[in-house]
Amino acid sequence: MAVRYLVVPTADAADGAKSARFGDRTIMWGPADQKLGRASRTAAGLVLVTQVGRSFQGAFPDITPLLDHGRHLVISADDKPRRRSNHCWRVETLKAGTTVVDVPNPVALRTDPAIAALLGELAPASYQADLTWLASLPTRHSLSPSFTTAVDFAAARMVALGYQVTRMPITVGASGHSENLIGDRPGTGTGPRGLVVVTAHLDSINLSGGVGASAPGADDNGSGSAGVLELGRLIASRTWRHDVRLILFGGEEEGLFGSKQYVAALPAAERSRIRAVLNMDMIASKNTAVPTVLLEGAAVSSGQIGDLATAAATYTGLKVETSLNPFASDHVPFINAGMPAVLTIEGADSANGHIHSANDKLEFLDWAFAGEILRMNAAALAGWLELISAPAAPRPTGSVVSWGPGRLDVFVVGTDSALHHLYWDGGAWHDFESLGGVLS
Repeated sequence: MAVRYLVVPTADAADGAKSARFGDRTIMWGPADQKLGRASRTAAGLVLVTQVGRSFQGAFPDITPLLDHGRHLVISADDKPRRRSNHCWRVETLKAGTTVVDVPNPVALRTDPAIAALLGELAPASYQADLTWLASLPTRHSLSPSFTTAVDFAAARMVALGYQVTRMPITVGASGHSENLIGDRPGTGTGPRGLVVVTAHLDSINLSGGVGASAPGADDNGSGSAGVLELGRLIASRTWRHDVRLILFGGEEEGLFGSKQYVAALPAAERSRIRAVLNMDMIASKNTAVPTVLLEGAAVSSGQIGDLATAAATYTGLKVETSLNPFASDHVPFINAGMPAVLTIEGADSANGHIHSANDKLEFLDWAFAGEILRMNAAALAGWLELISAPAAPRPTGSVVSWGPGRLDVFVVGTDSALHHLYWDGGAWHDFESLGGVLS
């Protein structure tokens, strides 16, 4: 039976017709004789497409979506391809009464001084340096020698931060060999400790070439991998109740091989300890006028999605969208095994046409936007890990001349014989510019 459809602002959606929500818009459909305003006719129903980037639209350029919401499309069932899915896109019947993408309205909490101090120690220069180095490799294809070079680099960074590092061999496809990199840092809480996992995939790919094709993978997923290293650096500056584990996966681009094999090998006792899995995949391309992040998980991770949304409202200017329709990144194997995992990914990622090619370069990244997502993630991590103590204030070498709540002021003569003003804000020393004048 033929159906008619109409796309309207969500606030204008009417009762009576079948409907599905995609953020700020809702698609309604019903029998051909149902009055839905001026709408086109489709013969056999509606289909939901979930895609990575523009992978479905690239494969089927002649199909015009009835609704385009970036990672999610609606097409006519008449246009449904024979192949149901691959690791880049998935098609399924669009179910009525569903919210495919929601736009929550989280309430900002009162700023926590300890978390604010932690976020103040995020280092954009460090993040940019790591990402720049990763994107300078000719490729990070899971089966390439330069992927091993990237693992070596990341392992050295983790070791320097005090993490216990292991390298887990994995197979990619029928006979390929690659690896996952795992860094562990124990908490110091008494009694049973939970585990928080921070992940990203380290590999990149050029779909039009082979193993050796140019694939800088700046956004996909140098941005997430450098994010793991930066959050790992931040976590190492504090003492936490619970354990943290950093994982950089291989084999993601070929079908989540690294994360699937990691989860399959994870003992039941470890699975039961996991408080949250935070996965970062493409966090540095600002595709919309309003900086937007998509939090994607499942019912098992709805609490963690709520924590991230609250962190975004409290500590960032991000617009948050959420989806309980997980697909095609390393959070999925954890969710399938019943563990609370969330993907953080840039909004409207289908507007980013550079991924999976030689053109996924640094020049297309928005560093400030990536910094906002890292702030949100760091604030949520602090809640999951439970702070025990911040680093102690170093003993000043100069005279303490002022003491205020949460602040220590010191005036000290530097090696340049100039008088400097330093202050401790509870998390780090800050140096005002020299007060001028040279003491005689």
